Amino acid sequence: MTKTVVVTGANRGLGLEYCRQFLEKGYKVYACCRAPESAEDLLKLKQQHCEKLETVPLDVTHPAQRTNLKNTLQGEQIDILINNAGIYGQRVKFGEVESEEWLKVMKVNTIAPVLLVQELVKLMPQGSKIVLMTSKMGSIADNTSGGSYIYRSSKAALNAVGKSMAHDLSDKGISVAICHPGWVVTDMGGPNALIDSRTSIKGLMAVIERLGPENSGQFINYDGALIPW
Repeated sequence: MTKTVVVTGANRGLGLEYCRQFLEKGYKVYACCRAPESAEDLLKLKQQHCEKLETVPLDVTHPAQRTNLKNTLQGEQIDILINNAGIYGQRVKFGEVESEEWLKVMKVNTIAPVLLVQELVKLMPQGSKIVLMTSKMGSIADNTSGGSYIYRSSKAALNAVGKSMAHDLSDKGISVAICHPGWVVTDMGGPNALIDSRTSIKGLMAVIERLGPENSGQFINYDGALIPW
């Protein structure tokens, strides 16, 4: 039986690479992003895998679009949900932080993944897996440079969300991984990053493969190493 994965933020970078590698493994992929009709690389991938890849318009902050995704998936079971959509927000230093930008980033990075899981969890059978794409910048123990108030706090909060979700969904047999992709060459990571997206996602695919009740709720690097909170 073909397994199904849902990927948010699938139009570029890590989300697009997740789609590629899950397709290589034979999964049915639902690739979600705000404007799939203009996502050129995703559309090219769809042409190559027209029977296995479906695109779905999704702004993760819009309730109606989250419900539309659930309706689109009726009759399917979700084996893996990849909460990848995220934004960095404005790069501001202390003295320049404003609440409006902070709230915008929190809505996308922290709140939307919870609301999306709540929307889709009834389609997730025992043994299914949820991946929250976080960042080592959300580690309080690892913060040795300060700054990045908005992004750091959104990911630290997402880590807390993932830990609670792991506890709350354990009785349903659903496991949760809180994953750092490494410093990756993407639009967000920039050109000076250390690894490419294929290396990152290859490592994360192995992390997902090993995910189960015994390690649900852990903060994990793309290479499988645990990250301090």
